[in-house]
Amino acid sequence: MTPPRRRRRDPLPEPPSPPSEEGKEKELERLYVISGADGDRAPLDLVTLVVAHAEPPSSATPEQSAVLRMCRAPLSVAEVSAYLGLPFSVVTVLLTEMLAADLVQARAPIVRQKVPDRSLLEAVMHGLQRL
Repeated sequence: MTPPRRRRRDPLPEPPSPPSEEGKEKELERLYVISGADGDRAPLDLVTLVVAHAEPPSSATPEQSAVLRMCRAPLSVAEVSAYLGLPFSVVTVLLTEMLAADLVQARAPIVRQKVPDRSLLEAVMHGLQRL
């Protein structure tokens, strides 16, 4: 005796159709067009904070304008990369150009002290002893 055949509840999705001629008009720009010439890069990490220092000039590229609008409040380079949908290497080249033009300011993140202050620990200990 053979077991009954199982049927799928949901049919399999249809494979995507091949791109039409209209889809070729919307091809994305190559990354080297966005990043320009590959020269020296600023020492930026994923956690380096970027803050806009000026308004977007009329000569700014769309990516530079987007970075300046996003970075009114401090954002990390990783966040800028994610929001723009660009690789980290392209964003570092873009930010290096913007740093040279004094459009943005970059700084290391604020690191909290690794060891708490001794007086704070003593105050907490005395407060717990009073309970």
